[in-house]
Amino acid sequence: MAFVFALETGSASAKASLVAKVDISSQVMTVTRNGTVVDRWKVSTARSGYRTPVGRYRPTRMHRMWYSQKYNQSPMPHSIFFRGGYAIHGTQSISRLGRPASHGCIRLHPANAAKLYSMVKEVGPRNTSIVIAR
Repeated sequence: MAFVFALETGSASAKASLVAKVDISSQVMTVTRNGTVVDRWKVSTARSGYRTPVGRYRPTRMHRMWYSQKYNQSPMPHSIFFRGGYAIHGTQSISRLGRPASHGCIRLHPANAAKLYSMVKEVGPRNTSIVIAR
């Protein structure tokens, strides 16, 4: 089942009740809910030759399961798209978490991707902010 959202104009609000902050330099995502840290997970962002976009975003669409149309139908469980083809999603490359490894997406352990997906569904995309910093 897919969830598609209208993209709002302007930047993601600092008042979002759910914030997924990705620190590219440390390869860590910190999830806060109503200002309280609820989870901290290792991620993989773009490896050399690719890039993960920095900035503030809101989810634009969600898919319980998505297959990459650009990269050999690679599975992307619990995808939360935030900018074009860029998404936060689960990965089977668990051993690579904590260091750059992707084509630009933000990879999470499948259990953590499912948990984040569930939280975003619960609070809604308008109440969710994705912040990516170097």
